[in-house]
Amino acid sequence: MQSNDPTASTETQGEAPGAELEALKARIAELEAGNLELRDTVLREKAEIENQRRRLHRDVEQARRFANEKLLNELLPIYDGLERGLQVEGGDVASVREGIALTLKSLLKIAENNGLVQVDPVGQPLDPEKHHAVSMVEAPGAAPNTVVNVLQKGYVLNDRLLRPALVAVAKE
Repeated sequence: MQSNDPTASTETQGEAPGAELEALKARIAELEAGNLELRDTVLREKAEIENQRRRLHRDVEQARRFANEKLLNELLPIYDGLERGLQVEGGDVASVREGIALTLKSLLKIAENNGLVQVDPVGQPLDPEKHHAVSMVEAPGAAPNTVVNVLQKGYVLNDRLLRPALVAVAKE
């Protein structure tokens, strides 16, 4: 049965928009709370990323500053030996040469332990990748373009040329 009462119809229609409005207000409040929570999470994550960036920068800076620590620690006995050698009064040339030879041997060993290899190409064919020819000389019995004299040894650090060897090459 339908009611023809206009007030009954208005009350039903009035309640529906009011309830819907309250539901929307509740939904808005819920979304705003979620938005605040997400904003807080984003800010915390942003702060954490910034802290990680700072820590990484600090760690890289520390690694850069102390990268040579191991090498320099290995060199300290060489310095000590050279200082002791300089304190010796007198002595003959042979013992001084022997001390210098031992010091050089120690330095070369430390260099090798740290990836440095000496390039001493006497008797080898000229390799423009590792050698820099500064002169060509008459060398009877030597094949043409063969290194006959090393003016300055070259060095390779971990398979990368650090300094080419300066060499004299046999003429054709």
